[in-house]
Amino acid sequence: MSERLRVDPIACDGHGLCAELVPELIRLDEWGFPILSPEPVPPRLARHVKRALAACPVLALRLERLQADRGGAPGAVGKVREGAGRNAPPTGEGRVLRPQKTSRR
Repeated sequence: MSERLRVDPIACDGHGLCAELVPELIRLDEWGFPILSPEPVPPRLARHVKRALAACPVLALRLERLQADRGGAPGAVGKVREGAGRNAPPTGEGRVLRPQKTSRR
């Protein structure tokens, strides 16, 4: 199973904790925001990456599973929730969310 790191640039506040925990895959730009390696996460760093995901103060880091592991096109990615397992539903990113109707009294 190959996964790579992604960051939500809108959610990220540039705390830099991720780069301290996984300097092999994350470096900081001049303003303190992460620049991620496009390479898959090596198995030897998986534990450190999971720690960085959990330690992010705004939960801006995510793992994307490369679909080539499931018969998809090489390099294609599918977004999954971290720790949810292989059969987890997608995170819902990219779906249009409609506001729920509320009754007025």
